[in-house]
Amino acid sequence: MRSGAKVAVIGGVFVLVSGGLGYGVYSVVLGGGGIGTASASSEVKTGPPGQEEIRATAKDFLAAWASGDGAAASLLTNNEAASEPLLTGFAEDAHVTKAVITPGPPVGAKVPYTVKATVSYDGKTKPWSYASELTVVRGLTTGKALVDWKPTVIHPQLTEGATLKTGESETAAIEAVDHNGKVLDKETYPSLGPILDTLREKYGDSTGGSPGIETWIEPEGGSAANTTLLTLAEGKPGKLQTTLDAGAQAAAEKAVKKFSQASVVAVRPSTGSIRAVANNPATGFNAAMQGTQAPGSTLKIVTAAMLLEKGLVSANRPTECPKEALYQGRTFHNLKYFELPASTNFTTSFARSCNTAFIKLIDDTKDDAALPKEARDVFGIGLDWKTGIASFDGKVPDETGGEAAAQYIGQGTVQMNALNIASITATARTGTFHQPVIVPQSVDDRQIATASRSLPQNVTRQLNDMMRATASWGTGQAAMASVGGDKGAKTGSAEVDGQGTSNSWFTGFSNDLAAAAVVQSGGHGGDAAGPVVASVLRAGS
Repeated sequence: MRSGAKVAVIGGVFVLVSGGLGYGVYSVVLGGGGIGTASASSEVKTGPPGQEEIRATAKDFLAAWASGDGAAASLLTNNEAASEPLLTGFAEDAHVTKAVITPGPPVGAKVPYTVKATVSYDGKTKPWSYASELTVVRGLTTGKALVDWKPTVIHPQLTEGATLKTGESETAAIEAVDHNGKVLDKETYPSLGPILDTLREKYGDSTGGSPGIETWIEPEGGSAANTTLLTLAEGKPGKLQTTLDAGAQAAAEKAVKKFSQASVVAVRPSTGSIRAVANNPATGFNAAMQGTQAPGSTLKIVTAAMLLEKGLVSANRPTECPKEALYQGRTFHNLKYFELPASTNFTTSFARSCNTAFIKLIDDTKDDAALPKEARDVFGIGLDWKTGIASFDGKVPDETGGEAAAQYIGQGTVQMNALNIASITATARTGTFHQPVIVPQSVDDRQIATASRSLPQNVTRQLNDMMRATASWGTGQAAMASVGGDKGAKTGSAEVDGQGTSNSWFTGFSNDLAAAAVVQSGGHGGDAAGPVVASVLRAGS
């Protein structure tokens, strides 16, 4: 306890309520205090904590934390050194002057609770409420029941190395609007939360706004944008134009919520304007634009373009599609080992997603690096995209042998995200790469990436026709049935080591909008990711 610190108890330190831990609400004015710790015992216990230990430890920890005694609370965790600064900083850095913590019934070793706090700074005061949970574990050396320390104990969005702070905001607030001028906010569009935080950090000081007083999460070393949790006093927000479309964004938000892990991006082919970005989970890592995964057969759009350009295939020319194909000691097969008649044209192989039709042609290219060149020079993959926020811009590294063959069907060392595949589809749609942007280039005159060349018109036409076939009678038919306009698609399933079910990928276009989605462990592309893409295409513009 800090020297001279006083505790003002509100209605008693513990208020008895029915249910829960038995001690339902801990309510005190922060600023130090003396709260007893869980009873000590000379016996070094082993095994998981019992229910009484869980209750007692959670009770004493929450009481110490609520009283403002971070030092006492940290002694009840399994990491005193890491927990004490954050527990103490709850009052000193976040300026929480009052806290009411209400635990719920334990679920095994986990104890959920709600925090109703008051934050005060520079004469401004505002209530702050949220929910989190803790887990009670057995101390490895002491045998005592202790709170398993994680920053999320303090706040569910707090990450390792980050801190809670209250004060004058470091940058002015922004009012982000879509391309039609409609306001975009975190409450209506949860997936935009991290994106809006990043846009504020990057453009807040140049949009004419002024800082307010806020409570925020500050990542360690400025590794990411601050996350605003509470606004005590509004600053003057500056208006920032984005390329997003509110209708497409709303549809994207709703679509990804159907799966535990899903991402989707929509891009306008004629301009590169990003119309929607959505992730589930909605907070934290922007997997839709920064993820790095094998995209499966959606990459066959690039492979097909390369084969068409080299004259090794044409849309209506027969192409072999056997059950299996061997290339330099590595065997590849089609889904459920299907095969197509020798007279089958390349459009059907594309629409049915025949892996072997692509693998068997790698020798004919006489260049293992042909696909990486096509991806970079035509589709802009791996160039330095400056979208307006951080993005991973795709990777098709130079490979040889079987690893190069795996790339033809989007496996191996290929790394993509929903943004990259949506952009590939957009490029196939027009024949020309337009670097995706979420903030118009005119806002800051940044350098936009450009590809070395466009696709020949006859290749662009054939790619569009093959994607139309996939959407109308191929593997994308069911997912795209509800989508109108001039439409096309490509499905994909990406196998991941140690994962029982493949990741579901899907990409498609409708008129001047392209979209791509990935659903983790979603299986076939048309089953999970397909409906996500279709929802966005129906709503977008």
